[in-house]
Amino acid sequence: MRILLILLLLTAAPALAQTPDDTEVEVTSTDQAVDIEPGLADGRIAERIAQILDATGWYSDASVRVNDSIAFLDGTTTTTERKTWARDLAAKTTGVVAVVNRIEVEHAVELTIDPAVREVRVLKDQLLGALPSIALALLILPLAWFAARLVRHILSWSLRGRTRSPFIADILARLGALPVLLLGLYLVLQIAGLTQLALSVVGGAGVLGIVIGFAFRDIAENFLASLLLSLRQPFARGDIINVAGQSGVVHSMNTRSTVLVSVEGNHIQIPNATVFKSIIENITAVPRRRGELDLGIGYDAAISDVQRIVNAVLSAEPGVLKHPEPMVLADTLGASTVNVKIYYWFDGAQISPLKLRSALVRQIKQTLMDAGISMPDEAREIIFPEGIPLQQGTEPAPVPEPAPKEGRSEMDDDLSAEDDLEEQMQVPIEGSNDTDLLR
Repeated sequence: MRILLILLLLTAAPALAQTPDDTEVEVTSTDQAVDIEPGLADGRIAERIAQILDATGWYSDASVRVNDSIAFLDGTTTTTERKTWARDLAAKTTGVVAVVNRIEVEHAVELTIDPAVREVRVLKDQLLGALPSIALALLILPLAWFAARLVRHILSWSLRGRTRSPFIADILARLGALPVLLLGLYLVLQIAGLTQLALSVVGGAGVLGIVIGFAFRDIAENFLASLLLSLRQPFARGDIINVAGQSGVVHSMNTRSTVLVSVEGNHIQIPNATVFKSIIENITAVPRRRGELDLGIGYDAAISDVQRIVNAVLSAEPGVLKHPEPMVLADTLGASTVNVKIYYWFDGAQISPLKLRSALVRQIKQTLMDAGISMPDEAREIIFPEGIPLQQGTEPAPVPEPAPKEGRSEMDDDLSAEDDLEEQMQVPIEGSNDTDLLR
């Protein structure tokens, strides 16, 4: 009968694994043979197992009950290992053929700094072991830094005078010194055994570089544009240029923007990327410049006479170059005038285009008036709805006094280029003039 009960318990282990309150239990059979006549009383077996459990001090509310050589263990403990140990203890006890382990594991919260102390000790041991590598790194890195600076100075000296821009020479010198610094860093990582870490850092730096590149795309674009502009040098300091809808005298160029001084004396900063991608009109790249005037003469005037008179005025003007020769060409037939185009050349580095134009307008106008060449205004139509009123007068209308003749004046003697912007040209932009890439 007892043997039949034990077999039923073993085959029904899954059913016994759940208590009425759904608490998980563990049923374990032992390797001991089942006696027909029990050798020890169940009470003595339970008492012996309970004594051992109490002696360990690992269990709370420990309770051991043995019924027909089946040990039932109850109570609580703090770890799974201690629960397993109690099961093994009961299974090794003589007279126990099966163990039902219902000990619950309660993880107690321990307020201790032992884990932190252990980590500090580990870090200390690692630090002591890495002291030789750290000392060697502190020796190699400064040597690599000074070697890179020495290579940079040597390259800067060798490139002096061989490149048109000091900025380009500095960039090339820095690029040449960079491998020396990277070699020193590689040696440090190799000695410290951090080669794999270095590869990971380089890979992460590549990804980080892409992110930073998108974030600072405009800054990088302007820097590259300044590099290319320094190579091409489409303008120099003091040149008058038109670019991106702005015109003025070139003040300076840094790694971000090109600075112009407008005719009003204002500073205009244009991003270098915009300058590089725009059409640049350098007005003073070649000193010889061409000016033009529009002239309207009456239909009663001979165009050949007008051409001869105007050519004589242009030839007599010192500010007009003899080569290329000036041209006076008939352009269009207007409503009341024949429109003539006047082309002339002058030295833009020495002559002010505004002053020269003013002098030519005065002289041509006076010379044509003296020659009796009419210069009528544009035709206008005037309508009188009630007719033209006529008034009888007894006194003759006063004769207007002749207007004073206009010709060459004292203002025409000074045709030099304007220097009113010199003060604005001397004002530094964004710090020191040392950053000016045009010097």
